[in-house]
Amino acid sequence: MAKVCWPYFDPEYENLSVRINPPSRVSVDNTSCTECTVVKVDSVNKPGILLEVVQILTDLVFIITKAYISSDGGWFMDVFHVTDQQGKKITDGKTIDYIERVLGPKGHTTDGMKNCPGKRVGVHSVGNHIVIELIGRDRPGLLSEISAVLANLHFNVAVAEVWTHNRRIACVLYINDDTTSRAVDDPNKLSIMEEQLKHILRGCEDDDKVARTSFSMGFTHIDRRLHQMLFADRDYEGGGVTTELDYPSSFKPKITVERCEEKGYSVVTVRCKDRAKLMFDIVCTLTDMQYVVFHANISSNGTYASQEYFIRHMDGCILDTEGDKERVIKCLKAAIHRRVSEGLSLELCAKDRVGLLSEVTRILRENGLSVRRAGVSTVGEQAVNVFYVRDAYGNPVDAKTIEALRKEIGHKMMLNVKKDPASVKEPEAEASGWAKTSFFFGNLLEKFLA
Repeated sequence: MAKVCWPYFDPEYENLSVRINPPSRVSVDNTSCTECTVVKVDSVNKPGILLEVVQILTDLVFIITKAYISSDGGWFMDVFHVTDQQGKKITDGKTIDYIERVLGPKGHTTDGMKNCPGKRVGVHSVGNHIVIELIGRDRPGLLSEISAVLANLHFNVAVAEVWTHNRRIACVLYINDDTTSRAVDDPNKLSIMEEQLKHILRGCEDDDKVARTSFSMGFTHIDRRLHQMLFADRDYEGGGVTTELDYPSSFKPKITVERCEEKGYSVVTVRCKDRAKLMFDIVCTLTDMQYVVFHANISSNGTYASQEYFIRHMDGCILDTEGDKERVIKCLKAAIHRRVSEGLSLELCAKDRVGLLSEVTRILRENGLSVRRAGVSTVGEQAVNVFYVRDAYGNPVDAKTIEALRKEIGHKMMLNVKKDPASVKEPEAEASGWAKTSFFFGNLLEKFLA
């Protein structure tokens, strides 16, 4: 009798793909280092994974004191030494569980980081909010005019972040309808808002760079989106508007690009004053410039940071020409300077309402103050606003103006005034390190989109 022979199947075959490409392994170690928490991530390498990991750690308001990155051979291995804002280890159980979950095998996703090409209108809907993206030439009072338009149309600003650099301004604002607390769906109202905002941005200038909009569909981290907008606007060129002389000596990064002949990498070295989100800003810029980080060494002594990146372009090429090297250096300097907190820091807290942002920015404008950077968030019924301001000529704010501000708005809302690091004498600044006055919105958005 003929025998029927079935092909042999290895009983472990179903697990083969897992054994070849095992899932991400994440460990949060509080025992091997006495001064910090060590976060280790081992994973299959994929485009954008380094930025994704750094973004998650940054949104948790961690300070990265050291990091070692290696992604050769299709495998991604990261070691991060992190502390909280007070320089202590991460011991909260819920936070540790969150890290292991979002950096684990089911946590990684880069879908939300992809751009949708071909879209030219700077308005799209996310959850219960409309997202407005604006970019144009900065001038005193511009933020006040933008917020006045939104207030007059009865739009409430739930989350916003504003950056200025080289006399350019980039804004990302999450707004909703005051009456429904939902995304605005009236096309006529949206059209009126767009026309009025474009008119304000256009001003009396005829330069084609004055008012331009661009945006990405899907969820893109606010900080990354602002970097993308200003990079696309070529703010790193500056046109001779802002020079390094405008920054304190401690804020001037030293950046070099060299060639590693042995391994075929370009080596980008950044040395500058340390601050929150520094690594994120550098990795974000390299990623958006289509460079891949294969190895990196990051260290900080609490005051100054040294960061070294071994990179190649996505096409496998290194930086051969002086023009390519100069462009990378300019773009990295711009990315670092965009978040430098120039000016007096005003922290305000009040019950959220339509027109609050318009009122605060109007008062700042009437007192001759120019907003260099701003962050707006809403937590429950409370609005928390942070403004970095200088006078209309870019000079530090004098004591009389500060006192006038306290008298005018101090009885309406909680006001905390802080000096910016640039106004502190250099020895004092070095002794205390870069002031930790930055604000974080990546994790706050989850509350609004839930």
